[in-house]
Amino acid sequence: MINRVFIIAEAGVNHNGSIDMATKLIDVAAKAGADAVKFQTFKADNLVSKKAPKAEYQTKTTDASESQYEMIKRLELDEKAHEKLLEHCKRHDIEFLSTPFDLKSADMLASDLNIKKIKISSGDITNAPLLLQAAKTGKPVILSTGMSRLSDIEMALGVLAFGYISIDKKPSIKSFKKAYMSEEGQKALKNNVILLHCTTEYPAPYEEVNLKAMDTLRTAFDLPVGLSDHTTGIAVPIAAVARGAVVIEKHFTLDKNLPGPDHEASLEPEELEQMVKSIRHVEKSLGSHLKTPAPSEVKNIKVVRKSLVASRDIKKGEIFTEENLTVKRPGNGVSPMYYWDWLGKAATKDYCKDEVITYE
Repeated sequence: MINRVFIIAEAGVNHNGSIDMATKLIDVAAKAGADAVKFQTFKADNLVSKKAPKAEYQTKTTDASESQYEMIKRLELDEKAHEKLLEHCKRHDIEFLSTPFDLKSADMLASDLNIKKIKISSGDITNAPLLLQAAKTGKPVILSTGMSRLSDIEMALGVLAFGYISIDKKPSIKSFKKAYMSEEGQKALKNNVILLHCTTEYPAPYEEVNLKAMDTLRTAFDLPVGLSDHTTGIAVPIAAVARGAVVIEKHFTLDKNLPGPDHEASLEPEELEQMVKSIRHVEKSLGSHLKTPAPSEVKNIKVVRKSLVASRDIKKGEIFTEENLTVKRPGNGVSPMYYWDWLGKAATKDYCKDEVITYE
């Protein structure tokens, strides 16, 4: 599905409900070299009840007296705003993505805006109706797995498999499991799904990131794996790429000091740009599993390796001993690996002090 690390600059709701701020975020993501910029698509009335409490981190970064519904309502972007952002992305040659949080939003993104991929958040990994609708679009799905156990992920993949292979049966736990276990279902998942490891906390503590779980996901489900990162800084996403992440998703903002739930745990423009550059450097440095001299270092072998060298003048026929034979640079003579083999041999020519011993 992906030939290089796919970097998603997560604008999320850091536009604070402003279309102008959202377009500036697209400009920043494009300038940084991200592959995609991602927003969040929802209707507050379809997402959260009016009495739902805020997350602990949200009470620290927004008005504590404001309900989650009120906060979410302020951050909505309507369909026209989405269309403007999509066109702005096209002008800047960056892919537009958005995470749907309800069925109508998913339909708008897939059908009306025809986005290339659908991103499902960690909070919706148990939202079977949304997962099913995402798969039925036939579009690739990037699935975040924060707060999940392997059993949760397997169930979600079962729903996606069921949706992708269009089984003409009533959706049910049994039918999801059957679809997941089927050869056709597994093929559909491998062709369409990427799993993102994630720690759903803002910011996420470094000691709870658990990057090694990426290896477990890859082994357990035989699917490409990436990271949706909520730590501060750029060290963790760079490390994730070194561990084989094929997708990196990272929140960014115009200014960490802006009011709103996610700004504080986001990268500022310069940090985002540095993350993208660093990932590209790491990506290039991964290479292959083959251990052999790199083309750029071949020329240095003779310079930095060593040879057997005369430690004093040696006459033709004289026996090589520990007193007249030593090891020094350059490496264009007899390898020091053969030091003991040459002790006791007779010199076939005269050697001056510091002259490299050769096979001639």
